[in-house]
Amino acid sequence: MKRSAGIVLYKIRDGELRVLLVHPGGPFWARKDAATWSIPKGECDKGEDPLRAAIREFSEETGMIPKGEFYPLGEIEQSNRKTISAWACEGDLDVAKFVSNCCEIEWPPKSGERLTIPEMDRAEWFPINEARVKLTPAQLPFLERLEAHLTTQEISG
Repeated sequence: MKRSAGIVLYKIRDGELRVLLVHPGGPFWARKDAATWSIPKGECDKGEDPLRAAIREFSEETGMIPKGEFYPLGEIEQSNRKTISAWACEGDLDVAKFVSNCCEIEWPPKSGERLTIPEMDRAEWFPINEARVKLTPAQLPFLERLEAHLTTQEISG
């Protein structure tokens, strides 16, 4: 089973919860928006600590390093049998500094031609309600868990 790990970076501005999401790069995703965005995440290397993998993948996909306290949001299993672990971290990174790593794909499919694309083509901060529309549905539980955690923090804080 493949394992991935990611970070749900969030900030609260003017009383509104916002989360950082990334959009996949390449021609297949170019005109797709709703339900296609993701938390910055990627595969764990064999034996790699999942939180370290989440931080590494965040850095590779955004060009920035999340810093702060990491709160575990648990795991979800996607329909492709990939398990994703995620952590929440409060931060305020400047998306103008966004830079993603690149990967190579075959495009058009089955053409034998190779194309180098950014793994993610952009990062944006979204208010939580808009993030629910943008985020791939399998990852929605992470937003729900983040909100529950923040509500608990407000009550106990």
